[in-house]
Parts: sequence; structure tokens; C-alpha cells
Amino acid sequence: MAEAYIVAATRTAGGRRGGRLSGWHATDLAAEVLNDVVDKAKADPKLIDDVIMGCVSQIGEQATNVARNAVLASKLPESVPGTSIDRQCGSSQQAAHFAAQAVMSGFQDIVIASGVESMSRTPMFSPVALAQKAGIAEHYMGPKIKERYPDIEFSQFMGAEMIAKKYGQSADDLHRFALGSHKRAIAATEAGRFDKEILPLQARFQDGTVLDEMHRVDEGIRFDATLEGIAGVKLLQEGGVINAAVASQICDGATAVMIVNEKGLKKLGVEPLARIHHMSVIGHDPVIMLEAPIPATRQALEKSGMSINDIDLFEVNEAFAPVPLAWLKETGADPDRLNVNGGAIALGHPLGASGTKLMTTLVHALHDRGGRYGLQTMCEGGGMANVTIIERL
Repeated sequence: MAEAYIVAATRTAGGRRGGRLSGWHATDLAAEVLNDVVDKAKADPKLIDDVIMGCVSQIGEQATNVARNAVLASKLPESVPGTSIDRQCGSSQQAAHFAAQAVMSGFQDIVIASGVESMSRTPMFSPVALAQKAGIAEHYMGPKIKERYPDIEFSQFMGAEMIAKKYGQSADDLHRFALGSHKRAIAATEAGRFDKEILPLQARFQDGTVLDEMHRVDEGIRFDATLEGIAGVKLLQEGGVINAAVASQICDGATAVMIVNEKGLKKLGVEPLARIHHMSVIGHDPVIMLEAPIPATRQALEKSGMSINDIDLFEVNEAFAPVPLAWLKETGADPDRLNVNGGAIALGHPLGASGTKLMTTLVHALHDRGGRYGLQTMCEGGGMANVTIIERL
């Protein structure tokens, strides 16, 4: 079987809700990163076999196959197809898995895995909320799910509280982790470690304001973050430990990774950045929901014949601070190798774009630090988790 290689990886800097990317239509935003990976690989656009794009809120501007619409908004020719993936927060990580599987099979040679989410223009939960408001749909939990899980509402917020309680995490533990995310992101930004992975774009606001300056710094980073400030944010639930400051930030963004096999390398005439060493995905408890990265990591290491100490860098999505903290405790991973340039608490979580966003950061961080193996995983709605292990080349 052929290998799967990453030859280019890019992302936009994250935009806050209503911020510097909120004026970008999602298809145009996604088109920009498609163009950039083509440019980075110096590829003839006609050589691209497919575009697989993650997107969670596939409604409104992100409806009707956002991947194909992004292709039509890009420099890629009409002959390049596109398809959209929804595995909740792991959507574009799954897109990368599908792309890798396609080139490993030999069915295709050059595939772009991508993701986009404009959370300013298409807010989270829009598909369900708008359908219910229009009176055209019932709740997504049908009778059979309600029978299997009686009187239970699947909730990521409750899942985060459940994890914090199960693993004995205090509010102070969460606050300190969140502050660390901002500090790592600040250090990475000030050292220029994101420069090679970020595609600068013109700042455009949802009210129509367009700035001459380029958006090149993740807008969610709190450069003045303090422990006291984080602790002072109102709790989401009385008696709980979760507040908005220990959760991932709503974010606008797009990302793309070009994945090829050996034939693709020859067609492009480029050297690979990394090789995809392992891919897997599991289902887990949909009630606690966010715990799946723990058993998923165990399974991935077992299947790949590796130990946690073989991995040089980890990217575990900071959906909520309890998730990576529980993951650290259960896997025994070195915390100094985790989210070394900050995570979604500081940088933002553009839902369907986050999988290839983490992959882009992981590839560049391995090159920056001289590491060999990197592992990424993320919790996903419905109680799932993808794991990808890559090897720097």
C-alpha cells in the first residue's frame, strides 16, 4: 500500500466572533487556503484530484456542499470536485483521514483536506435552531435515541462538568491551564513560530468595514490574561467549575493540508513535510461526550506499536480545559509536549476547521523543534474522537 505524505499546510489566523474575519463569506475564506496550499506546493491546479472539507454548521452560507463552492471560488479548475464532511469538531481531521486513505489506495494521488467555519456568520447550533424555528423539523434526538437515553440531553457543557468531577479537577486547575494556553500562544506569536503556517488575509468586518492591514495574528489571544481575570468570569452553571474562560473560543477560520502519495510527490516534484503514520477513530459514551480522546489515544498507540513516550509533540483540542487535563492524567504524557504553542482556549476553535488547523500547527511545530512524531486528537460531538500520528520528514 502507498504512503500518505503532507506536502503543504496552511491556516488563517483565528478571527473572533464579529472580528477581523467576520466580513469574509465562508466559501471565499475557504478558497483562500485552497489557493495557498496549491501555491506552497507549486502545484498545477489541474493535478488536484479532490477537495474534502470539514464543516459543522452546513446551513446558509455554508450549505449546499461548501467544499464544492469553495473550489468554484478558488483558482482550481471546475474539473476539481469537492465534498463536505461533518464529524462535528473532528470534521477536517476526518477529511485528512479520508484524503490519506484515498491516496494510499492509489485511487487518487493528490487530495486537499480542508476545513472552514465562519461562526460569526453561521452561529453554532444554527441548523437545529433554525429548523425548529421554521417548524420544519423535530429535535435531532428521535424516539429511538430517547428510548436508549431516557431523560438525557446530550450536552458538551455538561460533559465538561462531568469530566472535571470524574477526574477531580478544581476550578483553580482549569484556570491555571487556561492561563497557560494564553501564555504559550503569546510566546509562539512573539517568537514568530506561527509565521510559516498563517496565511495573512485582509481584515474584513461583518458590518462591511474593510481595513488596509492584513489579519495575521490569532485574534483570540489575551495578551493581558491573568489568573484573576480568568477566575472572575461568570460560571456557566451554578455550582459548577466551567466558565467561558476555560472553554474554546468561538472562532472564524479556514485551514488546508495537501496530502499525496509517491506518485503525487513525483507529479509535484516536491519534498514532503511529514508522513501520516497512523489514523483511527472511535465512538464512546455520548453523555460524558468529551472523554473519547483518552481511549482513542490508547487504541492508536496500541495499533501503531508505539508508547506515549515515543511521541514528541501532542495536539489535544482544548474544547474545554478538563479535556486535555484528563487526557494528560490518564495517558501519562509529558505536559511540556502538549499544545506547545497554545490551544483553542487562546487561539480559537473554528469547529469544522480545527482538525486541519491542529495538523498544520503540529507539522510546523515538529519542524521548528526538531521532533519526529506528533499525535493529535480531539473530542467530538456524539462521543467520538479521531487520532492521527504523523512523522516529520
